Amino acid sequence: MKRKSILNKQVVKRKREKNSSKVWRFIRRVCSFSFKLSLLLIGLAALSMLFLSLYQYLLTSPHIRLEQVIVTGVDEGLKRELHEISQLSTDMSLLGINLNELKQKIETHPWIRSVEMEKRFPHTLIIQAEKEVPRALVAVDKLSFMNRWGTIFKEADQTDDMDYPVITGVSQIGSDRGEQLKFAARILDILESETGPWSLEKLSEINVNRNGDISLYSISMRAVINIKGSELETKRGELNKIVRHLKRTGLIHMVKAIDLNHRNGAVVSFKKG
Repeated sequence: MKRKSILNKQVVKRKREKNSSKVWRFIRRVCSFSFKLSLLLIGLAALSMLFLSLYQYLLTSPHIRLEQVIVTGVDEGLKRELHEISQLSTDMSLLGINLNELKQKIETHPWIRSVEMEKRFPHTLIIQAEKEVPRALVAVDKLSFMNRWGTIFKEADQTDDMDYPVITGVSQIGSDRGEQLKFAARILDILESETGPWSLEKLSEINVNRNGDISLYSISMRAVINIKGSELETKRGELNKIVRHLKRTGLIHMVKAIDLNHRNGAVVSFKKG
């Protein structure tokens, strides 16, 4: 019994030593992992500081300083305005210029439709601007310019060239107005190939109605042309034939209106006397 008791004590001792060894191995592993992690974090922090210092150095370095801004796509007057809006100076670092912020700033100019920019290191910034091209004037409260997509982009003032057709009859309600302006833009697209009195150069006004009817006015004719906008493309030939006939017969100056909305043809109204 005594021998068995001694053996049991030795087994218990070996188990304790084994368990103690496992605990120390676990502690050593934890310490080793913590040490390696600390070294990694210190290394990352040092690397970050290095990159930050390098970035700060480049921001002040004369080797990548902005020296030239090239603006394309616009005339000289608009170039000067874009330079003023951008607020760029030669003491700035090309690296520190935020292109997204600069793009948004320049595109606030009413005559600029879009902008693309490129940094050409070490000293040049390229600004490629697309200028808005007026297609017509829209009469809603004030005269405003509309582009070929039916978008109003600027109120007209006395310094602007206003030799464009005028869109009238446009609704004050935003959603209806948008549809009417797109409709008017499609009418202008149809008339783009015209060379007669309904060419864009001689067209003075397009009156648009909510029901899709339009009235055309030309500076070369005092008569108004009434037609459904959806039928303009198919009835252009008929309209031009009527105008040629009226010119041939010498009645063109007496015409008050030409209505192409009749099922059986056109109705021509003449002035009294």
